[in-house]
This record gives sequence, structure tokens and C-alpha cells, in this order.
Amino acid sequence: MDTTQLFGYIGALIVGLVLGLIGGGGSILTVPLLVYLLGYNPVIATAYSLFVVGATSMVGTYQKYKKGLVDFKTGLAFSFPSFIAVYLSRRYLVSGIPDTLLNIGNFTITGDMGIMIFFAIIMMLASYSMIKRKKDHDTLPKKQSYYKTFFQGIIIGTITGIIGAGGGFLYVPALVIWANIPMKKAVGTSLIIVTINSLMGFIGDVQTLEIEWVFLLSFTLISIIGIIIGVFLSKFISGKGLKKSFGVFTLIMAIYIIYRETS
Repeated sequence: MDTTQLFGYIGALIVGLVLGLIGGGGSILTVPLLVYLLGYNPVIATAYSLFVVGATSMVGTYQKYKKGLVDFKTGLAFSFPSFIAVYLSRRYLVSGIPDTLLNIGNFTITGDMGIMIFFAIIMMLASYSMIKRKKDHDTLPKKQSYYKTFFQGIIIGTITGIIGAGGGFLYVPALVIWANIPMKKAVGTSLIIVTINSLMGFIGDVQTLEIEWVFLLSFTLISIIGIIIGVFLSKFISGKGLKKSFGVFTLIMAIYIIYRETS
């Protein structure tokens, strides 16, 4: 094992730790790690990210379920339109992105560059949601109509499919604001959606990409170990302070990605 691979596996452990500590943000680390450190192209990296985040979120779902913090009915209501959108976006949209998207004078925006810049923009939005002070919603009015949930699930599913993210940072506020469920239960419920969406999106990739299963499974196993450690450590670490710090880190990473892709 060379130094680059070693750092890659250390990164996998950190991905799991982050998921265990703050309940999201795994893909924010996974995609840049696979692209810039391990040298995978963005399409492969986003596919692998879906598998890693989906598998680790499955472990998180079980842990939240034991604590009674999972609303299966609401989670599945969001999952149905979302996983359809994720699957179709990975199967047809991402695989059909052309090598060259746009030429502006002597500057060319490639398909891979477009994916990474779009990913960086979503990272900026995620960093804002983590940095800003949020209000807890413990008692809320009646839930919205299902057709609205279906439409929202399609939109978020398409975005997460393109960037190869589980979408926890999008689903948690959606469940609180749109589905009107308490914050703590929203975090647990989002893990169901993240698990189903990520793994369904990856199934769409399996049909179009060559997968290095030995690497992917070993990377995922280390990430799962990380999430177990992270959940344990979360009992002793302030989640709010950690989330805000990670939000700042995410913003810096997004700026770095844009700089790296456009320089």
C-alpha cells in the first residue's frame, strides 16, 4: 500500500466519523477525496460516494431506529420520488454528460469540471445551513399534501444524483420545514432516504461503469467503522459547535474546488 492509498483509507475513516458526529456531510469529504487524492474522475467518484454514504447511513438508520428517532412513513413518502429521480439522473443524465459543455473564448468547461463546480455550489449551500443558527421545531402544524412531498423529492433526488451525495443536508431541513416533524426525528428519518437514494443511484451506475469492488468495499468498511466510532464520540462532543466548524471547513473546500477546476 502506497502513501496515497494510506491517506485515502484514513480519509474513509474520517468520512465515517463525520457522519457519526453530525449526521451528514459524508459526500462533502468523499468526492474531493476520491478526485483530488486518489485520482478518480468525478463520475466514478460520485458513484463510489453514493455507495459509501448509502452503506454507512444504513448503519446510522439502525442506530437511530433503536432510539425511536425514525419516522418510517414520512421517510418512505420522500424516498419514493427521490430514489426514482436519483436512479434516472445517474443512469441517463450523468452518464450522458458530454466531454465538453461550453467553450468561452479559449476557456473550455468540460463535463467533469461542470460536475465538480456544481458540487462546489451545493457545498456552499450546505455550509450555510451548517453555519447559521437554526431554530428547533418541536410542535408544528399539520403535514403538507403528498403531491408537494412528491415534487420536492424529485427535485432533491435529481440534485443529489448529479453530485453523488446522500443529500442529508438537504433532507433534514426539508423534513422539518415541509413535513413538519421535530428536528431530532428529522435527522433519523433523513437517514432512511439517504440510504435508499444512495444505493438506488449506485445501482444506476453499476450498469454504466466499471466498479473496483475490492477498493470500494474496503473503503466502505473503514467508513462504517468510522461512523460507529463517531456515534460513540458524539455523546461527549458538542454537536452544534462541531457542525458550525465543519460548515466553515466545507465552505473552504468549496472555494478550493472552484479554484482548482478553473485555474
